Amino acid sequence: MKIPTLSGIRGCVQISVRGESINHLVNALAESGIPVWDIRPTSEHTADMKLLLKDFHALRPLLKRTGCRLHVTRRIGVPFLMVRLYKRKFFAIGILLFFVLLFLLSSLVWNVNVTGNEKLATEDILKAAKEEGIRPYQWIFRLKDADKLSRALSLKLPEASWIGVERKGTTITIQVVEAERPDKDPLVSPRHLVSSSDAVVTSIYAEQGRPLVQKNTRVKKGQVLISGVMGDGEANSQHVVAKGEVKGLVWHEYQLQVPLVQKRKVYTGDRKDKSYLVLGNRAIQLWGYGKEPFETSETLTELDPLTWRSFKLPVGWMTEKVMEVTEQQETLQPEEAKKLGIQGAIRDILAKYGTDSQIISQKILHEKKENGKVYMKVLFEVEESIAKELPIVHSQGE
Repeated sequence: MKIPTLSGIRGCVQISVRGESINHLVNALAESGIPVWDIRPTSEHTADMKLLLKDFHALRPLLKRTGCRLHVTRRIGVPFLMVRLYKRKFFAIGILLFFVLLFLLSSLVWNVNVTGNEKLATEDILKAAKEEGIRPYQWIFRLKDADKLSRALSLKLPEASWIGVERKGTTITIQVVEAERPDKDPLVSPRHLVSSSDAVVTSIYAEQGRPLVQKNTRVKKGQVLISGVMGDGEANSQHVVAKGEVKGLVWHEYQLQVPLVQKRKVYTGDRKDKSYLVLGNRAIQLWGYGKEPFETSETLTELDPLTWRSFKLPVGWMTEKVMEVTEQQETLQPEEAKKLGIQGAIRDILAKYGTDSQIISQKILHEKKENGKVYMKVLFEVEESIAKELPIVHSQGE
């Protein structure tokens, strides 16, 4: 028999009928216009079937007529769900309050971001936006249209040529395009370019000023490389800001000591997870209580916000993975330790003197192995920028 429309929503019951006249019962149901479906004989005198909840009481006189009995095996549909919720009032109220809270939280502005500004202070933009109602914990429905907000902010911030306001979920982004203005030249005093250390000049380029040294010239620390005094005498001289680039060979000596036994951290694979419910900027721990069972550990945090279409809601799930860490020892050969120490020294040189510096050569002046360490004295020959600025004091002359 055809299943009635929306039987799951209207409510239906699955019954088990027993008796010697089950066929007569089914025929009587058809004659009375009571729909039944999923009729399945389970034995010679029993059968299962389904019928609508509203027809259940009309079944009683037909059972008396045919001498059959029934037992309800399953209740299906919204009416029975509502009865169960009514019996668990606090649970139903909790579900209702959860969705109400979720709706309220998704109706608030949680974050206001500013992008594109370089000269305009972010604080000034946020202050102007707050005057127009754009601020955290503001109701979204109280905000004006994005076009109106953009025009209002453009009037308040004339330094910007265009301001756009975009809302994605609970986050508002203010995009700023600043008006182009000619940059003012910084006020600088005349100055020389002098050597930052003892070196041999490998290249010199004077953009402004008078070069006083040439390639392959040995210079001392503080010696003038490019002079900021132009002219041939006191009367005809002119003081300028010396500009240019000077590179030279510089020697750096390093005292290195590298342990032959290196310690490193290794994950054992054991971990403990902590789960949190995130509401806005707060997190409520739900699982994973108790002390950490590891002596040493590292924590990895994963945040999974709840999204609706392309919107991120201020509700989500956060997991903290506390992973056990142990230390393992690795014994190096002396050659490996020497290589490791030299690599560390090279990284230090590039960090101190610029990544454009080049290591020309390296020479180990002295080395020894003692107390489980390798000791070395290494001399590096480095080509690096050696020019630094020195203001011109008029009384000192050139």
